[in-house]
Amino acid sequence: MTELAITRADSAPDSAPGPAAAPPLVAVEDLRVSFPASGVEAVRGLSLSIAPGECVALVGESGSGKSVTARALIGLAGPGAKVQASAFRVGGEDALTFGPREWRRVRGRFAGLVLQDALVSLDPLRTVGAEITEVLAEHDVVPRQARPERVRALLEAVGVPDPEVRVRQHPHQLSGGLRQRALIASAIAAEPELIIADEPTTALDVTVQAQILRLLADRKAAGTALLMISHDLAVVAAVADRVLVMKDGLVVEEGPAREVLTAPRHDYTRALLAAVPSASAVPRRPQRSPEAAPRDPVLAATGLSVAYGSRRAVDDVSFRLHAGETLGVVGESGSGKTTLARLALGLLAPDAGEVTLRGGPWSGLPERQRRPLRPAVQVIAQNPLDSFDPRHTVGRLVTDPLSALPRRRRRERAVELLGRVGLPPELLGRRPRELSGGQRQRVAIARALASRPEVLICDEPVSALDVSIQAQVLDLLTEIQAEDGTALLFISHDLGVVRHLSDRVLVMKDGRVVEEGDAGEVFHHPRHPYTRELLAAVPRLPGPAPSA
Repeated sequence: MTELAITRADSAPDSAPGPAAAPPLVAVEDLRVSFPASGVEAVRGLSLSIAPGECVALVGESGSGKSVTARALIGLAGPGAKVQASAFRVGGEDALTFGPREWRRVRGRFAGLVLQDALVSLDPLRTVGAEITEVLAEHDVVPRQARPERVRALLEAVGVPDPEVRVRQHPHQLSGGLRQRALIASAIAAEPELIIADEPTTALDVTVQAQILRLLADRKAAGTALLMISHDLAVVAAVADRVLVMKDGLVVEEGPAREVLTAPRHDYTRALLAAVPSASAVPRRPQRSPEAAPRDPVLAATGLSVAYGSRRAVDDVSFRLHAGETLGVVGESGSGKTTLARLALGLLAPDAGEVTLRGGPWSGLPERQRRPLRPAVQVIAQNPLDSFDPRHTVGRLVTDPLSALPRRRRRERAVELLGRVGLPPELLGRRPRELSGGQRQRVAIARALASRPEVLICDEPVSALDVSIQAQVLDLLTEIQAEDGTALLFISHDLGVVRHLSDRVLVMKDGRVVEEGDAGEVFHHPRHPYTRELLAAVPRLPGPAPSA
């Protein structure tokens, strides 16, 4: 494997002013993590230190070694992992001598871990309240009688609405955003000295994301050390003091966050920054005029309403989606976006209103009549683990919709589909849990494309992807539209992604559409206060550093 030169910013991290001058809580030199059984060298010669009150960020593409590094720092590199370092100190102790007991003592009280996939991290058999209470009890944080109030306060601190209700719910009863917030509450429950946050805001809408970033910044200001792993460079810019850029297990650039993000020296860092979509940037796709769209929509909704008890999840929502067009849907978690997607897919019957496909009935059809039409309307779900059978290989998952093809042609088509979403054919034999979050999401996209659908319902389709693969997938969706005239109903909390891809936008709040119109008009001249609030909450990369 070709070695990459390490490039450092002018200001060396150990000479930077501020919190980095304090003795580090974690310091490792020449960290190497390999998996001998598979021959994978995941981390190759990484050195870093994190001081109290400092945030160090690891950025890079999926598979670059970011998450393995973070896990290795708390003794969770994984089964079969071989971890080596010339020096490794955690909390002032020599971590090279640690056994399982010492690592258990480190986790929770000294270091809290926030993983990318809350659905995997949270126990499906326990309520959210029980999950957080276990941390409080294990580390004797507060007396038994004070624990219920402490759990409620933690959920409130991370932006969970109705915490008194949520404490009694299980993970599957929460949205992806609420699950992630519950996981963060569990990680900070013992008030650890170090928080390791692996994609902590991936599943969150921009307003809650801003709240979580403020929470992390407040804890940093109070002296907590942070190690942040993220593919969202704007999120990194909001919190990090220093940045390490990783590629193929190596650190290719490091330095103060502002210098790395505004004056990158390595080609790879520049490529990552160039791939970041912006809510204010001009989209790379050509915007169609209303006259350019066909008169008859391929998918249309009229007066859709759905209620759960006294709460209206969707309230009198209408839209028209034409061939080759992208309709973006934005709003906070709980605004009704995903319920709208389920209505459009025919997975949920509306209490009022209807959905039509090619001008004919869709939502009102019995499933036996709808089933032959389903290849025309496919979904890219927010969380592939919710929709994949964990026993099936990638090859099985991708070829399931291709049963009409001969067996040999199915494999050839599967390889083609993986290639279109940036995955190698070697992954065909793996199972979902053997893939990274970004790889799983790309498999979901490949599966959705298999039947060459007329309509793609995209529910947070790129939320788990690093910026370069995200840009690749967005360009792929644009290319598919140009070639096949596919219509997209694109749901996302990432306003930059929506701006990049959409022709028109619906803004939802509390189940209702509060603003709709041409994407450029909505983003540059928002009329509704809620739309302006969403846009104001979007994290942004810093401007160019002033010249010397």
